[in-house]
Amino acid sequence: MAVGKEIRTKIKSVQNTRKITKAMEMVAASKMRRAQEAMEATRPYAEKFLEVVGHITNAHPEYRHPLMVEREVKRVLIIVITTDRGLCGGLNVNLLKHTLLKIKEYQSKGIEVDVIPIGSKGRAFFKRYGGNVLASVAHMGDKPSYAKMRGAITAAMGAYEEGHVDRIELAHNSFVNSMVQRPVVEQIAPLVYQENPELRHHWDYLYEPDSHAVLAAVLKRYITGQIVSSAIENVACEMAARRIAMKNATDNAGDMIKALKLQYNKARQAAITQEISEIVSGAAAV
Repeated sequence: MAVGKEIRTKIKSVQNTRKITKAMEMVAASKMRRAQEAMEATRPYAEKFLEVVGHITNAHPEYRHPLMVEREVKRVLIIVITTDRGLCGGLNVNLLKHTLLKIKEYQSKGIEVDVIPIGSKGRAFFKRYGGNVLASVAHMGDKPSYAKMRGAITAAMGAYEEGHVDRIELAHNSFVNSMVQRPVVEQIAPLVYQENPELRHHWDYLYEPDSHAVLAAVLKRYITGQIVSSAIENVACEMAARRIAMKNATDNAGDMIKALKLQYNKARQAAITQEISEIVSGAAAV
């Protein structure tokens, strides 16, 4: 029964695939929990940095660092954080679509756009799509760090400080929960802050060497922290999306196996019926 043998081979193949997707689902769930813990650990650090920036700024309202001054926007730099690997549903596709809409919006206003893709998927996309890519980073693994992104961050900060770009935006996936991840594009430079007149000349520190140098260092550190923490959050989104994608793949494989078994049983029943008919016909002929 050649048909039955072919169906049995398909069933075995799908069963092996289901084992792989089930294992990948469990690995992604484990990594997602670790990535969530790392993401939550970075939030107090960023919040405290922003608080210190606010205190220094309100204590010295007469001084505005270039990273806090809005310019006429003629050129924008967008840092796009994607994953290094696939098999995570529409996570990268949705983010890149969202980013392209933002790029086209700027271009329609006559504003030029540069990009820095972080992640293999983003780098490959902009290589095909084109555009002015200032720098790129890939193969960061499941634990992004400043050391791995130093070149891209330095290129971004240098472009802003030298006046080549007037705004820096960060495109990444936001982790809402284990089932929902949303693409966002947010401005990180110049820094948007809330000025509080009640705190003017109230919050102050002892500076070494001076408040201007300290504010400059803190601002750069804060923006760097935002990029790194967004990359860590993107890993949590990747693992959550991969877990869902692999669960769907496992469920689909199970449905396919059921359909193939039903097809096999029908083919087997048809073959048995045909053999019985041939036997009966042969006996009747005798």
